[in-house]
Amino acid sequence: MTSRTDAIVLIGPMGAGKTSVGRRVAKALDVTFYDSDKAIVRDHGPIEAIFAERGEAAFRAIERDAVATGLATAGVVSLGGGAVLDEQTRAALADHRVVLLTVEPRVVASRIRGGTRPLLNDGDPMTRWNAIMRERGPLYRELADVVFDTSHGPLQEVVDAITAWARTSTQEDA
Repeated sequence: MTSRTDAIVLIGPMGAGKTSVGRRVAKALDVTFYDSDKAIVRDHGPIEAIFAERGEAAFRAIERDAVATGLATAGVVSLGGGAVLDEQTRAALADHRVVLLTVEPRVVASRIRGGTRPLLNDGDPMTRWNAIMRERGPLYRELADVVFDTSHGPLQEVVDAITAWARTSTQEDA
């Protein structure tokens, strides 16, 4: 059996709080934090520019490489919402502990309003977000070891719950 104590990977839809939660979980566990979207921007420029100039397929290839780099860090890794669409990425997640962050549509509306997310620029952002969730939701659930919702209450409660789960899952796998 493969040890699942390497990275703790946060997946989920746009606006679920993967970056905010991930930073705090990494700090609580005293491990590194890696955000694949931030790494892409640092190394390749704005995501919306990559989409506009090179297309989604080119972005997904860049994203796959960024995710692989993050998974090698063995800390807390936050993935972009669409990273799970890549078959190689999904296969790589099997060796890690995967946390799905969910958020209710009525809550996410305020979180994504006025953003620069390329997949939400065509038409009504919430209509697009819901369509994307219908497509990706089954993949998220299939990959997740555990699910936490970020819709209500202080974010710190989610951080504490993930941290407790991470410590327990490490002990069980040892």
